[in-house]
Amino acid sequence: MKLIIATIKPFKLEEVREALTGIGVRGMMVTEIKGFGSQSGHTEIYRGAEYAVNFVPKIKLEIVVAASMADQVVDTIKNTAQTGKIGDGKIFVLDVSQAVRVRTGETDADAI
Repeated sequence: MKLIIATIKPFKLEEVREALTGIGVRGMMVTEIKGFGSQSGHTEIYRGAEYAVNFVPKIKLEIVVAASMADQVVDTIKNTAQTGKIGDGKIFVLDVSQAVRVRTGETDADAI
């Protein structure tokens, strides 16, 4: 099993969710986060005062899938979330050693 962690632009969430559902992803965890990378923030003017926005709003997706499906999930996120502009996000893939469904006690592949 693989844990895929992706950060994407907030307005791409629904499009990415639909694309992942379309390839058979059955669940994901979504968190609103703030961060910076190459963008490293920017300045904005609010009521005549300029201020620095050091952290940019992002969405973090966490998805656990069978190892055989990981590449397809990564490609789907990459292709769907891409705008071609700075700040499109990052995708990380990690190994998962165990999964348990709390309600039924199912483990590993049966739990996801």
